[in-house]
Amino acid sequence: MENWERGYLPGEPGVTNQTDRIASLWTGSWIAAMAVGILTWGLIIWCVVAYRRRKNDNTLPVQLRYHVPLELMYTVLPVFMIAVLFFYTQRDMGAIVDTSAEPDVRVQVYGKMWSWDFNYLDDGVYDAGIQAVNDGEPGVEETLPTLYLPVNERVEFTLNSRDVIHSFWVPAFLFKRDVIPGRTSSFQIVPEREGLYQGKCAELCGEFHSDMLFNVAVVSRAEYDAHIADLRERGQVGALGSDLDRIQRPEMTSVEEGSHS
Repeated sequence: MENWERGYLPGEPGVTNQTDRIASLWTGSWIAAMAVGILTWGLIIWCVVAYRRRKNDNTLPVQLRYHVPLELMYTVLPVFMIAVLFFYTQRDMGAIVDTSAEPDVRVQVYGKMWSWDFNYLDDGVYDAGIQAVNDGEPGVEETLPTLYLPVNERVEFTLNSRDVIHSFWVPAFLFKRDVIPGRTSSFQIVPEREGLYQGKCAELCGEFHSDMLFNVAVVSRAEYDAHIADLRERGQVGALGSDLDRIQRPEMTSVEEGSHS
């Protein structure tokens, strides 16, 4: 029942500080669309029944050139509906993509064919992903690169691509963002529920697009620090930069790319 109330969205309520807002916008849009559909279907059925041709009735119906109230209705009502949808969409999208707050953790994500690199910028360590062989056998999740995030702390993501267009998507977060070569985009979230979540590339990027998977582990601060210490002990110190890009570019452009629920 809960999933139905959320419009069959993936994940659970409260996974991040934005999931409830996104779910509310999604379900509200569907309710509005359903109301319009019911009104439209009802008017169509009423017209079919009320103005159907009767038996032995060979006269033409009364022809009207103008009907001012009706014309006002189908002009004003759609404008009002669009204005309401625009207001709520702009209000929520503005909050979702806002990056003005000071983050607690900064993570740089590089999409590449066909895996992900994670730079933990504040801690000076990195984790390099390798392509997973998704042959359907059990245990493939354990071979995927895993991004660690501390629970209840604001995380700022910086997204870059090493080659072609990718899309960073964690379905449980109800948010994804395109990763476009030559451009840098960013967003912030606060993970609020510990757990292991699945991520994937949501943009067709080549032959092994379906293997471009990753995990997101939302853990306590102690577990996060232990993971950072483990990366440091393995010698994964510093950051994997743009010098590893498949196509070298003279400069990167910072933009806000479009987001999806």
